[in-house]
Amino acid sequence: MTHEKLGGVVVATALPYAADPAAPAGLRVDLDRYAEHCRWLVDNGCRGVGPNGSLGEYSSLTDDERRAVARTAVDAVGSDGVVVVGVHGVGSHQARQWAERAAEDGADGVLCLPPTMYRANTAEVIGHFEQVAAAGLPVMVYNNPIDTKVDLTPEVVAEIARIDGVVAVKEFSGDVRRVLRIRELAPELEVVAGADDVVLESLLMGATGWFAGFPNVFPAESVRLFELARAGELEQARALYEPLVAAFRWDSRTEFVQAIKHGMEMVGRFGGPCRPPRGPLPPEKLAALEADMRRAVDHLAARPVVA
Repeated sequence: MTHEKLGGVVVATALPYAADPAAPAGLRVDLDRYAEHCRWLVDNGCRGVGPNGSLGEYSSLTDDERRAVARTAVDAVGSDGVVVVGVHGVGSHQARQWAERAAEDGADGVLCLPPTMYRANTAEVIGHFEQVAAAGLPVMVYNNPIDTKVDLTPEVVAEIARIDGVVAVKEFSGDVRRVLRIRELAPELEVVAGADDVVLESLLMGATGWFAGFPNVFPAESVRLFELARAGELEQARALYEPLVAAFRWDSRTEFVQAIKHGMEMVGRFGGPCRPPRGPLPPEKLAALEADMRRAVDHLAARPVVA
C-alpha cells in the first residue's frame, strides 16, 4: 500500500444514536443512519472514513458495538474509498486485537494512539506500535498529547517510522512546525493534518492528508479546501478557509464531539446526542458555537462549492 493510500480527506466520523431504554445510557448505535452518513461523505468527495475515533466516541461503546461500527463503515464505503479504523487501546494487547479484527473485517488501515490512560515512555510506545503493526494493516500513528499526555515528538515519530507497516502520522499537537520536522527526520512517512484549525498551514507545509472532524458538517467544501491547498492555490484556499476557521477551532476543544454533532444539525444533517460522559453544551458555549457556525454557513451559502 502506498503512502498516498491513507492520504486525502479521511473523515473521523461522528456516530449517531437512537433512543432505546435497553441500550447503554438509553442510546442505541444507529447503524443504518451511520452507514448513510459514511456513504454521504464519500459521495461528497471525501477519500474515506475513520470509524471508532475519539469523535466516534469509541471509549463509550461496548466491544460488540465497536466492531459493528467498523464493519458498517467498511460495507458502506466498499471500494469507493478507504476505511481507517481506530484501534486505540489501554495496552498493546487490546490495540493489536482491534487491529486484527479490522484486518478481518476488510479495513484499509488503522489509526492508533499510544497507550491510553497511561503515560508510556518511548520504549513502551514503540513496543505498542510494533504490536499493532504486526496485525498486518498499514498503521497511522496518532499524536494527541492533549488527551494522552504522551507527546510523540518528531524525534520519537522518526523512531516509530522504522517499524515495518507504519506509513503515516496524524499530527494533532497544533504545532505546524512539526510537519517539516517530521518530513526531514522520516521522509518516507506520510504526514496527516489532525487539527482542523491548522489544516491549511499544515497542508502548505507538505502534509498530504487531513484526518478531519468538520468534514462531517462540510464535506464538499473541505475537499475543495484540501485540493486548493495541495495545488498551492493560496489565495483561493485562504478565501475559503478564513470564514470557516472559527468553527474549525471547536475541533480542538474539549467539547468537540458535541460541537461537531450540533454543527451537523445546523446544516440539516442528523447529529444527535452523545453518550456519557459527554453531555449537552452549556448555553454560553452553544451560543458561541452557533455564532461561529453561522459565519461559516453564511459564507458558504454566498459562495457554494459543488461536490
